[in-house]
Parts: sequence; C-alpha cells; structure tokens
Amino acid sequence: MKAIVTGGGGFIGQAIVRQLLAQSHDVVILARNRYPSLEQDGATSIVWDLSQPDLASLTDILAGADTVFHVAALAGFWGTRDAFITGNVTATQHLLNAAQAAAVPQMVFTSSPSVVFDGQHAGGMTEDQVSYPSVYYAHYPETKAIAERMVLNANRVGFVTCALRPHLVWGPGDPHLFPRIIQRAQRRRLIRVGSGTNLVSLTHIDHAADAHIRAAEALRTPSPAPAGKAYFITDGEPVALWPFIDRLLAALALPPIQREVSPVTAYRVGALCETLWKWLPLSGEPPMTRFVAKELASSHWYNINAAKKDFGYQPFRNQDEAFEEVVSHFRNQLATERTQR
Repeated sequence: MKAIVTGGGGFIGQAIVRQLLAQSHDVVILARNRYPSLEQDGATSIVWDLSQPDLASLTDILAGADTVFHVAALAGFWGTRDAFITGNVTATQHLLNAAQAAAVPQMVFTSSPSVVFDGQHAGGMTEDQVSYPSVYYAHYPETKAIAERMVLNANRVGFVTCALRPHLVWGPGDPHLFPRIIQRAQRRRLIRVGSGTNLVSLTHIDHAADAHIRAAEALRTPSPAPAGKAYFITDGEPVALWPFIDRLLAALALPPIQREVSPVTAYRVGALCETLWKWLPLSGEPPMTRFVAKELASSHWYNINAAKKDFGYQPFRNQDEAFEEVVSHFRNQLATERTQR
C-alpha cells in the first residue's frame, strides 16, 4: 500500500513507519519536522502543520494514498483547552476533509482508552461495555474522544475508518511513560497513590504498530470487519502497576518509593495544583492533576478479543524479555547522562 503516516516521527508513528517499510510498503510521513533516519530507510517526509486550513494543498499531498494512519496528536495531561482542540480536533477535521476530497479509501486513527475513562475502576472491559463519559478530568482525553467520534462517524462505503486504543505504550525509546517515572524517582518525588494493587494494561510499541497495520489490511478487504469501530489494544494480561514500577526502579538502581498517599488526598492535591497552575505564573506541568490521580489509583485494563477476532491482532512479545530490553535502553541512557555531567 501507499501509506500516509501523520506524526510519523513520534514514538508510535515511527514504529508504524518502520514496520511498513520492513514490509516494502510506500510510506510518506506528514509531520512538523523531517526525519532523516527514516528517510534513509526509504520513507518520504513532508513538513506540514495539520492545523493549517489549506484543504487544496493537503488534498494534493494525500492524492493517490491507499491508507492514512492518523497518529499525530497533542498528548499530555496539562495545557490549554484551545491548544488541545487545535492539535486533536481541528487537525483531525482538516485531515478527514482532505482524505475524502482526495478519495483516500481508508483511515486508521490512533486513539486512547482514556477517551472512555470515567475515573472508576475498569477491569477486563470490552468496547461494548464502556461509553464516552459525560465528564473528563483533562483536555487530552476529551479532545481525543471528539476526534475519535469524528473519524468513526466518517465511515462509509468508499471511505472506511477505524480507531485503535493502545494503552500505556512502552518500549525502547519511550519518551513519555518511563522517562516520567525515572525523572520523578531520581528527584525522590515518586509517591505511590492508593493501595498499590491496581491492575493496568500496557502495550508494547511493537504491538501497537503491528495492530495498526493489521487493522489497515483488514479495512482493505471486501467486507471490512473493523469499519466504523474502535478497538482496545494491549499486551494481553494486565500488570500490577506499582509492583511493575518497583521492579523498574530496582533494575535501574533508582531510589525506591517510600511514600504513599490515599486516592482522595492525591485527587485533592491535583485539584489544588490545577488551580495554582491556572491562575499563577508557574512554569511547567503540575506535579499532580485530578486525571493523573485517578489514573494512578484505579485499575484500568481491557479485553482485546474484538481486535483478535476482527483483524487477527495477537500480542507476540514476551513481556519479561521486552522488559529487559527496555531496562537496557534506559540503563545506557542514564549512564550516558552521568558521563556528560
């Protein structure tokens, strides 16, 4: 296929690009920057800001593509609502308009389970057992939910769409999950929220990329099962969140967690931090928010049988081996940082 990958230089986007290239597909990266290493591997980079309302130019870029993987997004748990609307909603609408104008036959949208996270425990839930909540605790899940619905509602004959919801994506090169944990641990600011027994789903980066390509291939069939649907993507079995973090810290010889707060206290601290960061000239992100407090204290793991059934998704990485691979990556990174000091 000829594939367009928005956000193709990001963590998930880059993994999708590399797997597509390994399978000899034609790949065009649509992003705000160029990525020479991916270009050397065979990808083409086009610098583009999806918030630009230039339908004609974007339509020309997408012309001839078989599949659009819409991975680009503004992620994070802090920032203005306007910024998240622009990065996640406006950009998606522009891409949908151009894809349909260019007669692109299909789109796979990278979503998140946070679009259906209501702050309560979720254990082994299927896609049919959850719905979009009426209240969101952060702008990211709210705007991703809006974008996901836009993509799924655009599904029709001649333009089939689906959405994938990989949960807590991890692996070598992870710029989000593990670096946050490591940074907090180094500063001795990592605090356990709740009893520490909550279970969560993880998704290895190889699994996330593989799921996208399998979904795209399924959409190309005469009667595509994934059309108009959203799917949870995980590593399969959940992990106990805090023992997993303890294991990571021990493997990297980082200070262990020694403090614990209740979910109620964490939520109240998060609400206070949000207020202070909103009204005072404080830089960076708050150390706690209501959304993060809920995420850290609750169980949220999901059933992937629908993805297995509809497009043959199957986790294939051994988690212990993958864990050691990640530890080796960050151990080398920490050693390099110490050398440079």
